[in-house]
Amino acid sequence: QGGIRAFTVDNICKVSGASRGLITHHFGSKDRLLAEVYAAAYQPLLALIAPQDDRPLPLPDLLDHLFSPANYSRESLNVWLAIWGALATNPTLQAEHRALYTRYSATVEAAIAAQARAAGRVAASEDLAISVIALVDGLWLELCISPDTLTPARARRACARLLEPFVGPLPALERSEG
Repeated sequence: QGGIRAFTVDNICKVSGASRGLITHHFGSKDRLLAEVYAAAYQPLLALIAPQDDRPLPLPDLLDHLFSPANYSRESLNVWLAIWGALATNPTLQAEHRALYTRYSATVEAAIAAQARAAGRVAASEDLAISVIALVDGLWLELCISPDTLTPARARRACARLLEPFVGPLPALERSEG
């Protein structure tokens, strides 16, 4: 509530009932606490797309999970925008971002590589993962900002169409939606 400017130790203490000493003891600093908030915001996504039994999640399933309503909402949009804004100037948050993004991109890259191999193709999976994540971020923002304009199925379809020339056909995409 109140964006990144309201993310102060005093406000956190007031809302949570915790003391400044308790926050300092557990997190060391406000920046470290913010990094933990970021990790907590990222964790549901990472858990949803995590490899199963050390095998990458099948790419169609990964796309389904990326556009699951569990991953986006107007409420989470405020958290993500505040954190993304703070990333530009906060080295602690930047370090946390690098670690989380590395896990996320490696998961997407592994799913793309596995799909390409299954189709007998070789794909630049690292570059494709970066492209897919950028597309997902943009589509996710649009889903949060304007849910009447874009649907999860259409967003998934856009990602699948980007990938299919490189990884082969993906299972049936909903064609009835615009």
